Amino acid sequence: MTLSLRAPGPRRGVGRTQVTGAMISAEAAGMAYDEAGQGPAVVFSHGSMMDRTMFEPQLEALSDHYRVVAFDHRARGARWEGPYNLYDLADDCVRLLDSLQIERCVIAGMSMGGWMALRVVLRHRDRINGLALIASSGLSYSEADQSSWEQHYRPLLGVPQVGREFALDEARLCFSASTRANRPEMVRHWVERWASHRGDAVYHEVCSWLMQDDIREHLDTIDVPAVAIHGLEDEAIGIEDARTTVAAIGSAYLVPIPGAGHTVNLESPDQVNAALRAFLVEVYGEPVAG
Repeated sequence: MTLSLRAPGPRRGVGRTQVTGAMISAEAAGMAYDEAGQGPAVVFSHGSMMDRTMFEPQLEALSDHYRVVAFDHRARGARWEGPYNLYDLADDCVRLLDSLQIERCVIAGMSMGGWMALRVVLRHRDRINGLALIASSGLSYSEADQSSWEQHYRPLLGVPQVGREFALDEARLCFSASTRANRPEMVRHWVERWASHRGDAVYHEVCSWLMQDDIREHLDTIDVPAVAIHGLEDEAIGIEDARTTVAAIGSAYLVPIPGAGHTVNLESPDQVNAALRAFLVEVYGEPVAG
């Protein structure tokens, strides 16, 4: 598939630009990002341990009618040191929007990226046209769960690299059993990436969402169109959490994806892309042929 390339041109705050085929890879506001297409903006925010490349299937599919952007959070860049929280990440996201001169967008966040996206919507409603939660929710963790998971990730402090054993444990949590069996090359690709991550960076990244505040009482104030796309085999964030979130956000609806785990957009890209495309038509109207 050949993607449409928006003429890069000079942009305020953008540096270190590289164009590969139809994809722009650059840095703005201290964050690396990939961009393709032109039209209404859709911004993708990745999950913990992941990076912006997890959205390559979505950028490729949706850049025919939309300006699509995926960016790296702090843990994948030079500003990995903590502590920081989801509101800090939300502020980073808005700075990126400013640098790329994106006045309004649909924001799509996977897992941690979804928790961050909710806070962008709550704090910057005027910048958001729609919200897509991918394998995410609007719920927080109990103190017992916070303590348990913090102890699980604490050994990463001071470790130069996460290592393969820890990365394999993450893969069992993030990918469904069927994906691990049928797409071992994809799983291996991500295990290798995760294994090379700096331990401290992952620990601080995890704590940013693990210790998040409870925003459930604010979910019913979200009035932008919203969709939750969730794998039925997600063991990291169960689909019941997504159902609860959708019920709390009056403008939201749920798209369950059979056979997919936590990394639903990678495991079932065609189904997720179809759900996103239908949602974008709801938000922006039918795209103009061209």
